[in-house]
Formats: sequence, C-alpha cells, structure tokens
Amino acid sequence: MNTLILLIAHAPLAHAARACALHVFPDCGDAVRVLDVRPDAAPEASLQEAKALIADAAERPLLVLTDLFGATPCNIAQRLVEGRSGACLVTGLNLPMLLRAVSYRAEALDLLVQRALVGGTQGVMQVAVQTPQKTVHNTHDQDPQDH
Repeated sequence: MNTLILLIAHAPLAHAARACALHVFPDCGDAVRVLDVRPDAAPEASLQEAKALIADAAERPLLVLTDLFGATPCNIAQRLVEGRSGACLVTGLNLPMLLRAVSYRAEALDLLVQRALVGGTQGVMQVAVQTPQKTVHNTHDQDPQDH
C-alpha cells in the first residue's frame, strides 16, 4: 500500500513543493497532499485542516514532511502523528527529500523515511568552489572566526 505524503509548511512552501514534485512525477498527485500554514492561522484550526486532509486515509501509512523543526507547522505535524501507528514525521523539507519520498512511496514506511532522509541530506552540497579573490567583508555578516 502506497504511503500518503503530507506536506505541512509555512505558506506557500507546501504547495510549491508539491507543484515541483508533480512536475517531475505527474502521477503522484493522489499521494501528496499539502497544508500551507498561514501566518494568521490559529494552530488548532491548522491541525483540524491537517486531520481533514488525511481523514480518508486512516489505513494508509503516513509520512509527514515539514519545513522547520520547532516552528508552527512542525508542532502541528507532531500533534497529528502523535499516537497514530503507521505515521512518521521528518522535518527539514527540501526538494530532494520530497522527490525521494515520492519515488519510493511504495516501500515500507521505515525504509521510506530512511530514503527521504538520505535524499534530503545528500541533496545539500557545495557545488562550485572558487578561489577567493579580493573579498570585501560586509559589516552585517557574522565573522566566521566569531563563535
């Protein structure tokens, strides 16, 4: 049984991430649902919206992806998965993580979580390293030697 993937993020990130996933995997529309948490939304109302989004999928495994640990979307997601068997929460949503999750949504939930985590972490890298030239330091930037 395919895992349902629910994105809960600060508006408009969840919808934008889903649109990107649909661009790459046009057939994933039924597998990825979204909740964009608006700045003026009450957390309890957002939690009810999230519950409504997954109400028809009580028997399916659920992977919830959020953007930022400790923020309102993540707190809502924690409450959503709390006590629900067959549900996992991963925070730090990025596009490689989502694409990996969509790609492997037919796998067991624990394997899917590992694949999403690997996709998310391996998708973050420095690509071009240039030799430093005359660099003007911005006084607003934190000094890298400063701890």
